[in-house]
Amino acid sequence: MEVLNLGTVKPAYIKAIAVDLLKKYPEVFTHSFDENKDLITEFTNITSKKIRNRVAGYITRRVNRGRVEV
Repeated sequence: MEVLNLGTVKPAYIKAIAVDLLKKYPEVFTHSFDENKDLITEFTNITSKKIRNRVAGYITRRVNRGRVEV
């Protein structure tokens, strides 16, 4: 039996926001989820805590995997 590593599925709008932020501010985001949350609050007008956390999580994963260049 083959095990597939599918990863997590993120909505397209979460990825779009994250990629846009990484293009605009490639050197700003860090490996820390909490720091990235604060930066997203500073750079965007996202009012939803759930959306902000999802974007911060996606950005943190990309930074930790070395995929900041977009």
